[in-house]
Amino acid sequence: MSNNSGLDITNLDDLRDPSGIFSLIEVVGKGTYGNVYKGRYTRTGQLAAIKVMPITEEDEEEIKLEIDTLKKLSNHRNIASYYGAFIKKSSPRDHLWLAMEYCGAGSVADLIKSTRTKSLKEDWIAYICREILRVSRLLLVL
Repeated sequence: MSNNSGLDITNLDDLRDPSGIFSLIEVVGKGTYGNVYKGRYTRTGQLAAIKVMPITEEDEEEIKLEIDTLKKLSNHRNIASYYGAFIKKSSPRDHLWLAMEYCGAGSVADLIKSTRTKSLKEDWIAYICREILRVSRLLLVL
């Protein structure tokens, strides 16, 4: 799936409309700034995670920074791949769609809940901690 990661975001209005590119399937998470949906890349049927949030003028610089950060971090093995940013024009406010790799296995909390003992073995915990440290090291250089 191609992304528009080479796009230098100077104006959010220049982003494409997601219609015909991505479709929303169901809400998989809710956050402070909007909802995260399981979505589908229309051309291939590939699943994607799509964060949908309303845009205000006050948010524009923060949104540009988030898009820039996602593009920079997207190639790290422990961070979901960034597919692109889109603007869905609607009233009363437009919505930003951030499309990323769908990681359907869930969170570490979901993993723990799925075990019989509701806990993880020490070697699993060590693996998770090591991977978190790899990402932390990357974030320090930003």
